[in-house]
Amino acid sequence: MAETQMIVEQGPKQPYHLVNPSPWPLLGALAGGLLAFGALRVMHGNDYLFLWLGLAAVLGVMFGWWRDVIKEAVVERAHTPVVKVGLRYGMCLFIASEVMFFAAFFWAFFASAMFPGAGIEHTWPPKNIQPIDPWHFPLLMTMILLLSGCTVTWAHHAIVEGHKKEASQALGLTVLLGVVFTFIQAYEYIHAPFGFRVNVFSSTFFMATGFHGFHVLVGTIFLAVCWWRLEKGQFTPKEHFGFEAAAWYWHFVDVVWLFLFLMVYVLGGAGLLVIEHAPVG
Repeated sequence: MAETQMIVEQGPKQPYHLVNPSPWPLLGALAGGLLAFGALRVMHGNDYLFLWLGLAAVLGVMFGWWRDVIKEAVVERAHTPVVKVGLRYGMCLFIASEVMFFAAFFWAFFASAMFPGAGIEHTWPPKNIQPIDPWHFPLLMTMILLLSGCTVTWAHHAIVEGHKKEASQALGLTVLLGVVFTFIQAYEYIHAPFGFRVNVFSSTFFMATGFHGFHVLVGTIFLAVCWWRLEKGQFTPKEHFGFEAAAWYWHFVDVVWLFLFLMVYVLGGAGLLVIEHAPVG
């Protein structure tokens, strides 16, 4: 018992993290399989039961797994400097994989926009599409995300300088801005002049912007957990990688939105990406 207490207080006696046996990898695989099975059933016109069960299972695994990771860092002191290097590389690779997701959606949009004659539609945007005005809600959402990028950086500097109250205010404001962005995007979708299944323009538009909106929601939850951890005193000027990872993710979300706003809303909506027109007649 005394040895266990000493390990908890001082951390491991070697720099590497030997992970304890965990049920989460197996449960995560089963939950992901259930979610995929439910999605396939929905795509074939069946009910949503397995989809919702799979989603609930995935969320439960995420909660339990990340709770254990926080416990490893705060209670077991297992995140040594060597382990933190691995965590940083892991977060960088994760963000790189997310970049590839968006590259696929942008590729679909650009291919249809630049060469509309080779696709279903012969004009871009298609004649039956009324593009969303980029200088209305999209511009407002851009300003919100740019401001949130400033506030999360403010929070980071406050943590490094040991100003907990200031960091809490800045991080709370960032979470609020993320929530506001999500509500505005939901309002825009509800009142959009076209639906998802109208044509290739509408489907690629909603896939690209909707996938980004999902990332904003995930990032907001990520930052909200960091806000809670900050209030609990789990972040110090030298020990706050959990927040750093959330900040990196949030800046990535900001950059992707700027690209979406310019290419999809402004240039794509105005038809300025077209470089090859379909032959007349």
